[in-house]
Amino acid sequence: MADPLLEYANVEVSYNGVAVVRDVSFAVMPGEVVCIVGESGSGKSTLVNAAMGQLGPQGCVTRGDIWYQGVSIPDLSARDLRRLCGSSLAMVFQDSLASLTPIRRIGDQTYESMRAHRHVTRAECDQLATKMFARLGLDDPERVLASYPFELSGGMGQRVGIAIALLDEPQVLFADEPTSALDAIAQAQVVELLGDVNRNLGTTIVLVTHNMGVVESVADHVLVLKDGRVVEFGEAAQVLRAPAHPYTQELLDATPRLLA
Repeated sequence: MADPLLEYANVEVSYNGVAVVRDVSFAVMPGEVVCIVGESGSGKSTLVNAAMGQLGPQGCVTRGDIWYQGVSIPDLSARDLRRLCGSSLAMVFQDSLASLTPIRRIGDQTYESMRAHRHVTRAECDQLATKMFARLGLDDPERVLASYPFELSGGMGQRVGIAIALLDEPQVLFADEPTSALDAIAQAQVVELLGDVNRNLGTTIVLVTHNMGVVESVADHVLVLKDGRVVEFGEAAQVLRAPAHPYTQELLDATPRLLA
């Protein structure tokens, strides 16, 4: 059996000395999709931010460990963490367009991101980005490279964010509520896109969401958080069909369904 690619071991995360996530343990195997679900404030984003070193000056992992291929992420120096993030671990944010500089073209920011992790010329970057944009369903990728962020729709922006994250071929892609700011059609497109990325590129995905419909579409395993603690973790089919915890059932009952 393969070793976990990413593993949280009794992780506690605190802000200003106050623990907000407590005793979280789970493993992510190579090539699978793990969804982290729970209501707002349950600690979902904190877990992925901890792995990316994005807790800010007030936050830190105060107990336990986060392991990536035998490397303790919280113990890394800032320099080593920068080398790891982007090239091995990448992030797609809730609003990818908001994470980009509005007065710089997409092509310039894509090149800057790639140059941070590998030696590549601008022409090589544009060629790779054009292919990735097209692969992810962006029509006229050359125009997208020449565009400013505000010239793109929300759905296009999420595809650009995913593309930039994938250009350095990371092994793990964290996606923090990547559909919540989109309309229903764009949400479905992004969920389908993440599934394609997992199947066709073999990228391991850790997806934060409050939408159990998204979980049903893409997840291999599900981690359910409530008040910063794990209440359930297991295979998606089992959790969705016969949840072991009443809170998981509440989340399932809250999922919108179309009436026949």
